[in-house]
Amino acid sequence: MSDMANRPTSTREASAIAKKQLAIRELHWPTADAFLWDRKAHKGFTTIPKTMPMIMKIMDEMTKGAPVSATYLTLWCNTWDNSFVVLNKNGEMANASGFGGQRGEHTWLTRVKKLQELHFVDIKPGRSGPLGNAIIWNPHLVIRWHQGRGTPGLTAASYNALLEHALEIGAQDMTSGDVPDFTALSREVGRDEGEN
Repeated sequence: MSDMANRPTSTREASAIAKKQLAIRELHWPTADAFLWDRKAHKGFTTIPKTMPMIMKIMDEMTKGAPVSATYLTLWCNTWDNSFVVLNKNGEMANASGFGGQRGEHTWLTRVKKLQELHFVDIKPGRSGPLGNAIIWNPHLVIRWHQGRGTPGLTAASYNALLEHALEIGAQDMTSGDVPDFTALSREVGRDEGEN
């Protein structure tokens, strides 16, 4: 690849791409605006990385037989763009993740614990019980950490596809910067105030 292909997309380039896409959309659907969901006009939105589909694919590959991506997306959609979730509506979140019936909430909580084991989230007790609060770590950093550790299930093909997409969109956290040790980070950042 050339240096030009490896450089991240600048804000100006991203704006130019968005304008071109809007022009093409308006060519094909000139009266569509009234029928589109626009985060600037409607309440109830969250911000997600453009790499989210690939992140979710990687998560599910790492947890063969017990996919966690729907649970992760439900957690993400219950934040207020602050990477924090109060786990006080587990039945609703289980249902949104596709787990219904008598065992739905139990299955969902099992998937949340799996996300914690993989360090995509960290859980602390709160008013809602032992699994009362969740923080969602930067998934790009978590996946880079797993890649560095050689975690089973994280394939070179999927990692490289994520990396290439990140390069295309300028997601520099996939290509540079420190990657924390998430095992230590969960203990250090989340320790109780009374501990030293």
